[in-house]
Amino acid sequence: MLPLVFLFLLLLCNHLSAVISLNGEGYVLLALKQSITDPEGSMSNWNSSDENPCSWNGVICKEQRVISLSIPKRKLYGSLPSSLGSLIQLRHVNFRNNKLFGKLPPELFLAQGLQSLVLYGNSFSGHVPQEIGKLRYLQTLDLSQNFFNGSLPASIVQCKRLRTLVLNHNNLTGPLPDRFGADLFSLEILDLAFNHFNGSIPSDMGNLSSLQGTVDLSHNSFSGSIPPSLGNLPEKVYIDLTFNNLSGPIPQNGALMNRGPTAFIGNSGLCGPPLKKPCSSETSGASSPSSFPFLPDNYPPGDSNNPYGRNEKTKGLSKGAIIGIVVGDIVGICLLGLLFSYCYSRVCGFNLDNEDEAGFEKGEKGRRKECFCFRKDESETLSDNVEQYDLVPLDPQVAFDLDELLKASAFVLGKSGIGIVYKVVLEDGLTLAVRRLGEGGSQRFKEFQTEVEAIGRLRHPNIVTLRAYYWSVDEKLLIYDYIPNGNLATAIHGKAGIVAFTPICWSVRLQIMKGIAKGLVYLHEFSPKKYVHGDLKPSNILLGNNMEPHISDFGLGRLANIAGGSPTLQSNRVAAEKPHERQKSFSASEVSANILGTGYQAPEALKVVKPSQKWDVYSYGVILIEMITGRLPIVHVGNSEMDLVQWIQFCIEDKKPLSDVIDPYLPEEDVDKEEEIIAVLKIAMACVHSSPEKRPTMRHVLDALDRLSASSD
Repeated sequence: MLPLVFLFLLLLCNHLSAVISLNGEGYVLLALKQSITDPEGSMSNWNSSDENPCSWNGVICKEQRVISLSIPKRKLYGSLPSSLGSLIQLRHVNFRNNKLFGKLPPELFLAQGLQSLVLYGNSFSGHVPQEIGKLRYLQTLDLSQNFFNGSLPASIVQCKRLRTLVLNHNNLTGPLPDRFGADLFSLEILDLAFNHFNGSIPSDMGNLSSLQGTVDLSHNSFSGSIPPSLGNLPEKVYIDLTFNNLSGPIPQNGALMNRGPTAFIGNSGLCGPPLKKPCSSETSGASSPSSFPFLPDNYPPGDSNNPYGRNEKTKGLSKGAIIGIVVGDIVGICLLGLLFSYCYSRVCGFNLDNEDEAGFEKGEKGRRKECFCFRKDESETLSDNVEQYDLVPLDPQVAFDLDELLKASAFVLGKSGIGIVYKVVLEDGLTLAVRRLGEGGSQRFKEFQTEVEAIGRLRHPNIVTLRAYYWSVDEKLLIYDYIPNGNLATAIHGKAGIVAFTPICWSVRLQIMKGIAKGLVYLHEFSPKKYVHGDLKPSNILLGNNMEPHISDFGLGRLANIAGGSPTLQSNRVAAEKPHERQKSFSASEVSANILGTGYQAPEALKVVKPSQKWDVYSYGVILIEMITGRLPIVHVGNSEMDLVQWIQFCIEDKKPLSDVIDPYLPEEDVDKEEEIIAVLKIAMACVHSSPEKRPTMRHVLDALDRLSASSD
């Protein structure tokens, strides 16, 4: 009998130990598991039989205490329990891109050591709790793409370590809290777009000296004037104020200067440069003194401080004085023309005659004797005509030299109006792409050096990296990373002479679209000069091993021009081709290269000389349409032809079914992606709007694609 009692007690102890083995934090997480649906089984190993939750999926511990809870993109459905706040050592929470809903429990903020709270892409609603002010160590708060409403709690300014505040695409209202800019001085990223914030923009926002990238206040209801103090933000910061109710003159100082109109559109009350709407005298008079540059004409009549000595009696020059000045200018111009003609015929002409008589070698000597009438200062001449006979690395990791490059195996990849591109394989196996800009030409080395080194500083996974360059009188080389998978034009349309053609599926196309958008956002917002590509097309979008896109040929036309090249003007005609005849005597990429800007360039490119970022947006939109439809930029309809944008607009107006529009080479399994395809087509149509001001920024395009991807995950 005694052994049986002992055995019973032993089994009972083992059972009790199994029941009580899990610690308190484990039971808190089990309560979370019970409150949500987990269709993908991301919490399948959360078991009560474990001693602690530190080995569970998405859980990270330190000294057996939970410090991080991260389960993104797993279609979790349900609400967060208030008991999560009892995880007092919790530092990081990440539930982004799930289907969580309900209010944010105030008890969550009892975990006062919380450093990051990332909940974007869910369906949370209600107010942001006032208790958020207790999170004195909070650095990242991302509540974007939810349904939060009410005003931003005033207590948020107590989170003085906050570096990232992203609240876009909610229903938040009211003014920003007092001391928003004064107390949140650590902010680096600020995105409040697509809400209903109102009131004036706080003047103390100019104190946020650590901000980077884009400060996005767009698509709200901010009113009043733009505070000139915003100009105190770092000059590299792009301030997006579009689609608010702002009014008055746009301040012209600091970070607000030299901005295009696209940063201010959608505010009917704004006036002054860069908008075409001039300010009335009453409006401009009410502006801050620092809003406009202080030009000579700004001095009031009779002001003793006027260095130009203007006063009320000085109405202008007399008629006789004006006639005298004009006559004097004409005589001076004539004398200069005679002097130029004399010098050219006596000296420069002599050199050209020598070249004709004695051949190229003597002509070279003649050309080296400059026309003495216009000889530069010797130091200037030396700086412009300096020769570089060695490879100049633009990356400290460049471990090869010119000799290795010249001895390497080289294969021609392609030819264009801007030189030949070679695939070069070094002895150690490193593969590079080398573009030869041509022989001879201008000797503007310093200008070339400045430009090429600026391009060489660009570093982004979706932009081809320029690693080094070589300059001499007779040779100019650009050395890039080699991207192995061809270009996007070939991936969409196939290549001449290759019978087998494997179309890319929709998910890969969508990833390529996003990668191109990321590269353009970097160029537009984060590059040192907020660059414009200006010549974006599928043939200069290269694809890596995993089909990731790399934007190439950035700044190439400018470099070729400086180097003395003569880029060939592209033809504005395309050889007749049926849209889906992929195997011809020429490749689709060659066809793309022969299309003048009408294929990918914005309509205003025919009128405006200087490219803008909206040009790139338009080109990107055409590329999206091309990837959706599989058609070339010039579409043949019967005996006529139209560009791709006109064709897709015609299809939409004619209410053609989607099956008539999308690329017939898309794999059959992509048929169920109809909603995504339509959503991308809508984005593309916004990009190719005829009015540049109504096109979205690339930042907004990328956000839209991210939301689309998040909803499909």
